[in-house]
Amino acid sequence: MKKRQALYFDAPYELSVREETLPALEDGQALVRTTLSAISAGTEMLFYRGQFPREMAVDASITSLEEQSGYPLKYGYAAVGVVEKVGEGVDEALLEKRVFSFQPHQSSFVAPVSELFSIPDKIPDEDAVFLPNMETAVNLVMDAQPILGERAILFGQGIIGLLTTALLREFPLEKLIVVDPVAIRREAALVLGVDAAFAPEEIALHDFDFAIELSGVPDALNTAIEKVGFGGRVIVGSWYGQKPVSLDLGGRFHRERIRIISSQVSTIASQFSARWDKSRRFNLVWEMLGRVKPAKWISSRTPLGEAEQAYVTLDSRPQDVLQIVFEYP
Repeated sequence: MKKRQALYFDAPYELSVREETLPALEDGQALVRTTLSAISAGTEMLFYRGQFPREMAVDASITSLEEQSGYPLKYGYAAVGVVEKVGEGVDEALLEKRVFSFQPHQSSFVAPVSELFSIPDKIPDEDAVFLPNMETAVNLVMDAQPILGERAILFGQGIIGLLTTALLREFPLEKLIVVDPVAIRREAALVLGVDAAFAPEEIALHDFDFAIELSGVPDALNTAIEKVGFGGRVIVGSWYGQKPVSLDLGGRFHRERIRIISSQVSTIASQFSARWDKSRRFNLVWEMLGRVKPAKWISSRTPLGEAEQAYVTLDSRPQDVLQIVFEYP
């Protein structure tokens, strides 16, 4: 039987790379050899630190993750690979094609062909591995609904924050400001062309039309509410896991009609769903990946066998990295 290497979160701050037998190839499925997978730093650090809600499925919207709810668990949802074998009923033209799939960090996987997304020829693997992050960024911008001449502030310039910033640069906004404690993230945002990039303690501006909270830090949500003006909106893209969130809603929040809007990529907001579906959004995501070319933010390529050091770095020295990807020889 064919074997694979797979990364497991065994307990808080404990990882292992295990050898396991691949499931048998069934009708309508394909065997894919992984070439790259990307760490989703914000979400995966919740699993690494033990801060995720144990009563929930790890991700009910992704087939490869929906049956997991506690340790030990596999995680990851950004895998690029090459189709090596197909089951009955699958067109052999798919063989040797590059595909993306929402899969955990593992050297190969078997999946229904409906869960494989062909990578356009013009998109390198290193850009394609950002597909779920770009889909999230597209969803955030759709939920924010920016308007000509608005003033926007973004909290958090991790990868999803940077991608969201890159998309907002496509709009004729009056002002686009970002906030992040990490210098290399602020520098990356400045390269994208934002009007200013501040550390959290430096931001003194107010009266923004909308704020997007992507920092993963609960206190930033209160700051976002504070920074928007009358009738302003705050779009919350962060997943805080088990971190407690204490909101200050006793001051200007009600009198100034500030709106808090949740944004989550697994669904499409009702105001768009009559015209938009996942397929249309994916087409837009591929186009945006071709424009933004996010591979420039890959700061470390790590063999899966050295995964522990990658997570230690993200946990203790986030200022040193933007994006870590796992490579599979």
